[in-house]
Amino acid sequence: MSTGHTHALPSERNEKSLWIALALTGSFLLAEVAAGIVFNSLALLSDAAHMFTDAAALAIALAAVRVARRPADAKRTYGYYRFEILAAAFNALLLFGVAGYILYEGWQRLREPAQVQSSGMLVVAVLGLIVNLISMRMLQGGKDKSLNVKGAYLEVWSDMIGSIGVIGAALVIRFTGWVWVDAVVAVAIGLWVLPRTWLLLKESLNVLLEGVPDGIDMGALMASVQAVPGVTGLHDLHVWALTSGKVSMTAHIVYAPEIGPDELLKTLKLLLADRFSIFHTTLQLEIVACEHSVDGCNFVDHRHKEPSSQPDQAAARQA
Repeated sequence: MSTGHTHALPSERNEKSLWIALALTGSFLLAEVAAGIVFNSLALLSDAAHMFTDAAALAIALAAVRVARRPADAKRTYGYYRFEILAAAFNALLLFGVAGYILYEGWQRLREPAQVQSSGMLVVAVLGLIVNLISMRMLQGGKDKSLNVKGAYLEVWSDMIGSIGVIGAALVIRFTGWVWVDAVVAVAIGLWVLPRTWLLLKESLNVLLEGVPDGIDMGALMASVQAVPGVTGLHDLHVWALTSGKVSMTAHIVYAPEIGPDELLKTLKLLLADRFSIFHTTLQLEIVACEHSVDGCNFVDHRHKEPSSQPDQAAARQA
């Protein structure tokens, strides 16, 4: 009977902080790759690969900010929110290749250790740690307001762990001469990246397949909706995400005739927003539940439905 729409606007991002963090991370990424080659440190190269995930996460967050400003049009009625998810999936696939290369090179160096310039390695790792700490400071203010910023913050935080590992490896090599530690730390960083990369790919695919977003308990959602006074039925319920943090929902709600549909719709929208953080909803209110068919959920008026004759039924069975 009724269709309701609530279009949630994306929360304001601290775009300036994202730009500064991306500039710092991107610049140091190039310096760390060069230093890893010059100082022959696989650990530095591995940490640079990890820092690449930080730069990618920051770039994706900035892209989402820019894309969110573009209005929907006749061809893209939802806008360009899925760009973030496509970029994240591509980033994950690329990182699998980088991590695989680091693990292979680490194994080769464990078999045949190479000389490493620990002093230069230590200096670069300390600078990397400083860059990570500055970036974390810049992003800290927005991490609780934006899922994109929070993801970028966590990327930088985990890379800080990698920088500490490289610093430890450089100190061990400097005072013991155990050059094989460089390969061990590189492998450890590579193994650290793989599970997080898999989670990123898994979450991206779930969004692309329009799966139920993490954190949404469908059982609790259904129970809450059906507990609203006046609701007598619920069907054709679908919950998915356009992008991270932007959940959408559609459903058919059967309600008692004596209940006002406008007030019921308002109550349901407030419930979904307050309890489940679902702001984009399309709810169809029905006094009589529609019937399901291969074409979807359709209304059928049984009062005007002529009974089928016996020959017609036999013909239908033969067909």
